[in-house]
Amino acid sequence: MSSLDHAVTGNALTFSMEEEKKAVRAALAEVGERIGRTIVKNGPLRVTMVALKPGGALREHHAEGPITVQVLEGAIDVEAAGKVHTLAAGTLFALGAGLAHTVTSRDGGIFLISVVAEPHEPPHSTTAQ
Repeated sequence: MSSLDHAVTGNALTFSMEEEKKAVRAALAEVGERIGRTIVKNGPLRVTMVALKPGGALREHHAEGPITVQVLEGAIDVEAAGKVHTLAAGTLFALGAGLAHTVTSRDGGIFLISVVAEPHEPPHSTTAQ
């Protein structure tokens, strides 16, 4: 689903999580096992709402920066560093930068992922002075 129906960048943004959840539920009904919707994309900050159908999954991946996962509805399992973390609605989970993880949901769930991209350092000059 496109985030083009609302602003994702700005100095002060307000969103109704109920309206955003309604939008991802509607989009999820039309696709496979998962859908993502960009809520905020501002500098190094990315906030995405993700919905998984029952049995849905996000294959192993990693984020450049640290992330938080806030479960809004249902429940998800996050597997990271050999441990499964079962997260119910109302749970906030933090994961370090670059840590590979998977996400699954037996009964379906909706959650917010916040990622702060690590700043990239400019290449160092190797020119002798």
